[in-house]
Amino acid sequence: MPDLLLELFSEEIPARMQRKAAEDLKTLVTNALVDAGLPYEGAKAFATPRRLALHVAGVPAGSAATREERKGPRVGAPDKAVEGFLRGAGLASVEEASIQNDPKKGDFYVAVIEKPGRTAIDIIADFMPGILRGFPWPKSMRWGTTATRWVRPLHSIVATFGPETEEPEVIPFEFDGIKSGKSTRGHRFLADEAFDVRRFDDYATGLEKHKVVLDADRRKDMILNDAKDRALALGLELVEDPGLLEEVAGLVEWPVVLTGSFDKDFLEIPDECIQLTIRVNQKCFVLKDPKTGRLANKFVLVSNIVAGDGGKLIVAGNEKVIRARLADARFFWETDLKTRLSDNLPRLDEVKFHEKLGSVGSRIKRLIALSADLAVIIGADKAKAERAAELAKADLVSNMVFEFPELQGLMGRYYASAQGEDASVALAIEEHYKPQGPSDSVPSDPVAVSVALAEKLDLLAGFWAIDEKPTGSKDPYALRRAALGVIRIVLENELRIRLGDPIRAALGPIDVPVGDAGALVDSLLSFFGDRLKVHLKDEGARHDLIDAVFALEGQDDLLMVVKRVEALGNFVSSDDGANLLAGYKRAVNILKAEEKKDGVPVSGRPHADHLREQAEIDLAAAIDTARAEAASAVSEENFEGAMEALSKLRAPVDRFFEDILVNAEEPALRTNRLQLLAEIRDATHVVADFSKVAG
Repeated sequence: MPDLLLELFSEEIPARMQRKAAEDLKTLVTNALVDAGLPYEGAKAFATPRRLALHVAGVPAGSAATREERKGPRVGAPDKAVEGFLRGAGLASVEEASIQNDPKKGDFYVAVIEKPGRTAIDIIADFMPGILRGFPWPKSMRWGTTATRWVRPLHSIVATFGPETEEPEVIPFEFDGIKSGKSTRGHRFLADEAFDVRRFDDYATGLEKHKVVLDADRRKDMILNDAKDRALALGLELVEDPGLLEEVAGLVEWPVVLTGSFDKDFLEIPDECIQLTIRVNQKCFVLKDPKTGRLANKFVLVSNIVAGDGGKLIVAGNEKVIRARLADARFFWETDLKTRLSDNLPRLDEVKFHEKLGSVGSRIKRLIALSADLAVIIGADKAKAERAAELAKADLVSNMVFEFPELQGLMGRYYASAQGEDASVALAIEEHYKPQGPSDSVPSDPVAVSVALAEKLDLLAGFWAIDEKPTGSKDPYALRRAALGVIRIVLENELRIRLGDPIRAALGPIDVPVGDAGALVDSLLSFFGDRLKVHLKDEGARHDLIDAVFALEGQDDLLMVVKRVEALGNFVSSDDGANLLAGYKRAVNILKAEEKKDGVPVSGRPHADHLREQAEIDLAAAIDTARAEAASAVSEENFEGAMEALSKLRAPVDRFFEDILVNAEEPALRTNRLQLLAEIRDATHVVADFSKVAG
């Protein structure tokens, strides 16, 4: 079957846009093919700095003819109904429609719409200009005197179609003066001549001959492997940077890896500052010494040309820029060290955190108080937690963080350590932002844990208080991430914290109407419940079991919620648990039906003198024993023991439903037996709300 080849050749496309643009081109074209009745076998998109390309394999030579019978209104229907039918069917008059008879509905009009098949070339030529005009670039531009808009000036379009055994045809279309053809160009500097292409295989091969590697992933592999080899030759290791690798692969069509160096004196600067300086300013990779784990005074750069001097001038130019930028970084570092972090605090009163939540300085006061409260709960040193909270944001006004905001926290740790602060305080300054994502580590030092929890709970309480909660997919203040951070810190450190208390403490300094505080706490706890469901679901837990535990009152101890969920999951997956759950649901269904019939809920304890048959006598005794044992186990936080206690109800519950008629004719006996069913429900609710459990 024929293949389709498209190439859109332009000036340099920003690296950050290339991969998505290639996928957008693939999606738009393949969807249009399918909509036009041209299913395909496979498609792959490509991007280089100067081109988007698409290869679609196995496209039919044309679409099949179609015949459709479209039913219209009854004969004699109002004129407007008939006119609408004719317009929709593309008929000029009612005489062009046929009349069919329905024995039940009478005569009605029918239009037979026949569409002849079309060649794939004609179909593609029709839809391509519209795709290009509406292409979803994040930003686009106009150039010259035309109305053409593209990410950068567009120069040419390749569009060929045909089977392997024949010479492919050019798909004829025009995009604002640019006509499609079969000619493209190679590398801007190394082989900038035009050459013709026929289909994808010779297109990719031709580009390679003209110094263009079409596949971005292959360019990445070339860069990574060459960089590692260069590092190994120097006795060093490459500091891998996936984001930078993706960006650099989008800056070159023919990657050439080179190495350069900088003065060893610059190694006095923290490694992270050196790496960011070199990364941000020159898009270069850094190398480290495997013996020390510290950076070496070497870097790897990626050129887009093969230089006649082996790249000496290119390396020298990069070294010159990096030397200047590292000199700036050293100035920032040395200047910041001269100012104690505590001396930065007054400046934070001038930095606005949020219009409705005050300055960063006022937020620090809240963090100090909340960190102290949490330190007492966690068992951390209260004075150290307060000191860490006091200094946690002080690096925000430092020169280095102003230049590289992503270093906030880390630079605070460096400055605190250099200025003689306690090691736990310095670590907490860095780690109080953690975790910042699912792959980020969680603080474990008690002081760092206290401040990290305070940071996130203050953030959540503040934005809840001003009604800036996440909505749908919008979460501009990353509140979902903050809640998941709290959950991970609590669970991974196995902390016993009832979240309601610190949430109330966090809301205290914020201007919240007295009547709203309780509602805000409940709302936030519900939000934590939702986030915990997401977290546990990712861990493989069932969401219905989480609902069953959260349905109980006062479930704000996340660690205990998780332990209950684990125990409940093990219980309901056992034979005893599954059978007891079935008995529970049968009991609840009977209760619901009878309560609806009677119009009042079943209440009160069953009377012993109304227990006549052995099965109900045994069940009543088993319920009393199981409830007492389960409650005792729960009070000792032995949830497996609580489940084991409930499992003793299985046999008496089964026997009760086999031997006992609940809806006895005698009213007192019926009421007593319904009360016994209610006892089953209440006994299980000591552990979880079994009505929430599926199955």
